[in-house]
Amino acid sequence: MLARTHRVASSRGLAVKAEAQGTSLATVAKPAYKNVGPDPKRFTVGEGQLLSIAGAALPALLRVGAGALCVGYKTSLKEDDGKYAVAKVMNRKFSEESDVGSFPRPAKPLVLYEFEGCPFCKKVREAVSMLDLDVEMRPTPRDGDVWRPEAVQRGGKAQFPYLVDPNTGKEMYESDDIIAYLFTTYGNGEVPRILRLGAATAITAGLGLAVRWGKGNKAVPSRQPPQPLVLWGYEASPFVKVVREVLCEMQLPYLYRNAARGSPKREELLQKYGHFQVPCLEDPNTESYLFESGAIIKYLQYQYAADSDAPLTSTSESAAAGTPPSSSAPAPAAPEPAAAPVAASAAAVTEVQVEVVGQDGSSSGSTA
Repeated sequence: MLARTHRVASSRGLAVKAEAQGTSLATVAKPAYKNVGPDPKRFTVGEGQLLSIAGAALPALLRVGAGALCVGYKTSLKEDDGKYAVAKVMNRKFSEESDVGSFPRPAKPLVLYEFEGCPFCKKVREAVSMLDLDVEMRPTPRDGDVWRPEAVQRGGKAQFPYLVDPNTGKEMYESDDIIAYLFTTYGNGEVPRILRLGAATAITAGLGLAVRWGKGNKAVPSRQPPQPLVLWGYEASPFVKVVREVLCEMQLPYLYRNAARGSPKREELLQKYGHFQVPCLEDPNTESYLFESGAIIKYLQYQYAADSDAPLTSTSESAAAGTPPSSSAPAPAAPEPAAAPVAASAAAVTEVQVEVVGQDGSSSGSTA
């Protein structure tokens, strides 16, 4: 793991060096976003999260890990080049690769109207995870008054999932048709067997979601962000699932940056923040980011609850840093206490030199 001793950086871009054993040096371009959450931890489940994470893991187990691996996933032992790796031993690393780098990539993100508790929507989320596609998610939970009416206006009926592809002008219902379209347009043309088992696919998806009955199904009052949020994750991660449930209930739009195993975006996230773990939430409205599912959920409930008085943009440093709500605000649903947010300086650091290990593995509210 990264050492926690750093040399302070100024807004002029002084180098910051974090020492780690058995690693190679990489140069990381650090954005102006502030880390407002706790440091990510590996291979632990946060206090009070055990039951919710265990329940959120069941859908992936029943679906035999569908959405965990990119198409053509493979791993090999290579010489350590300092880039992302699932694990490192001495000067060697276990590298993960896939075929998605050779597939056509959409110039603009796809748009998907869906909700978390729908088994047919889950099938499509598995597909976009396997294909490593970035998708703008527009949640349509029951009683939703934000994106559900828009979807009905576009397509003519309240049926989900509903896909909009701004690159081709294609708009369509029916999960099987959507999946076939995605693999034909942005894949190798062959739908994986796990996604074409007919009724068995929908039944296994539905049984897994039943354990989390009610989560991500019904809208709750919220405020809409001026810009969509950004969520890094992938379908099979239980830590990512519990965050998606809250995003769906609050009808918060977000760009879903899928990063299943074998995704080249794992290296992108590592280079961006010097660490890879998911979920990772970025909020362009407050110019902040954070790891850890429990902390992310608390941030969303504080920042975007209907009765929140937090500024919707980064005009207030305390709001951008996720300052805990006052006693009059609604208590967060997550049972574990939140780690103290990091009130980061607004000064942008332009370059960081970091000795990094390709972080991978579950954490206190995060997963690989």
